Amino acid sequence: MYYKNSKETEELIGRVLADVWRAYGVEACAAVSRDGLLIHAIMQQEQYGKSLAAMSAAMLGAAETTIAQIGRGVPHRVIVECEHGKLIAIGAGPKALLAVIVNSDVKLGLILLGLEESAKKLKGILN
Repeated sequence: MYYKNSKETEELIGRVLADVWRAYGVEACAAVSRDGLLIHAIMQQEQYGKSLAAMSAAMLGAAETTIAQIGRGVPHRVIVECEHGKLIAIGAGPKALLAVIVNSDVKLGLILLGLEESAKKLKGILN
């Protein structure tokens, strides 16, 4: 942890991620720095945390660059749908993003609303 009061900040981030984990049927969730460093994660397969962090930041960063170049504003999120699930990366301010992996049967509408709120909380903690 490298923000503010590390212990307190880590606990607050952990609570936000735990709420995401419990509420939306999430398989993995992570707070990630914009440069792809893992801040904190809750996942069953912990060995994939750093990879999830790096790739989620790269995807969201690439989307932001592309959309800015074509003048369409700032993307709110990137969603990758695959056979066995979905990866969602959503911006959480200038310093971080929230990355989650959900089952393929999860309805996106409800989870996206919840993730927007969680991303705002994460942004407040890290700014």
